[in-house]
Order: sequence, then C-alpha cells, then structure tokens
Amino acid sequence: MTKTKYAALLRGINVGGNKKVPMAELRQVLQDLGHEDAQTYLQSGNAVFASTTGKTPTALARELEAAIEAHFGFRVPCLVIDGAHLRAVAAACPFPAAELEGKQLHATFCSEQPAESRFASIDAPGYLPEEYRVGDHVIYLYAPNGLGRSKLAEALAKPAVAKGLDVTTRNWNTVAKLVELTRD
Repeated sequence: MTKTKYAALLRGINVGGNKKVPMAELRQVLQDLGHEDAQTYLQSGNAVFASTTGKTPTALARELEAAIEAHFGFRVPCLVIDGAHLRAVAAACPFPAAELEGKQLHATFCSEQPAESRFASIDAPGYLPEEYRVGDHVIYLYAPNGLGRSKLAEALAKPAVAKGLDVTTRNWNTVAKLVELTRD
C-alpha cells in the first residue's frame, strides 16, 4: 500500500495551561496508532506522520481524537490533511504570501467546505484593510496587524460562520513548514 504523508492539526491545546499535550507523547500516540515518521512542529498542536492504512483523512482524525482522549483524558478536535491538499492550499492562496510576514496571513482549516451562506452576516468592506477569501476547506485571512488584533478574525469565529465545523487556524509560516514536512 502507498505511504501518504499527513499533517494533524490539533485545536486548542497547550494554551494558558489548558489541555496540555506534550509533543513527545503526541508522537507516541501517533506511533501507537501504527503511523510512521511521526514528528511535531512547535508546541501548538502540529504533527506530521506517514500512513499506509488507506483511511480517509476524516477517519484518521476521528481515530486520533479517540486515541488522544484515551491517553490524556480530554477531547481535542483534530483535522488531518494530506500533503497534496496542503500544497494545493498554499498554491491557491489569493494573497501575495511571499510579500507578507507570516503573522499577517493565516489559513483557517475547516472539517467541511463552508457554504457561502455562512458569510452573509460579514460586511467585508467594513473590515478593510483586513480581507478573507474562501478556498477548498480553508478560509484565507489577511490581517495586516496580526491575528490578535483582527476584528475580521473575531467575526469569522462567530457561530454564524463556524458552528458545526471543526476549524483551526495556522499562520502562514506554519502552513509553509507543514507543506515542507509533508512532501513525499
């Protein structure tokens, strides 16, 4: 069976002392699931692994969520994305990524494709110079002053947009690194 590289994006861990997931233990959880070449990037829930199981990214995510809950005692939403999709997300970026600082550009990965109707309440011109674009299971966000000061990021996180979706955001530096780490 073909070996495929994936990125696992964990949401809401190691923030403010909550949901502590040591990266060494996360790598071990991935290995215990039968995945190979497990490695982590930063402390914020980015892991890369190779799998020959042939399971879908969604099935891999549910399996990882169950293993994390069994190991650590709490649920952590996970998104698993294959390397080809990560490369496609990077290639389709509607903003000039090479010209921007990593903290100015973000990708919010979504468990399902968000319908355009979810964004009806957002008055995009009212947030300029901040902007967003919807891609394939991703929302690109240009926030020139960073995510922490972004009013548009707050609007995109509201239930009208995000309810019912597992979403997690990464800055562009992290996206680029995950693309690199998932290359075959």
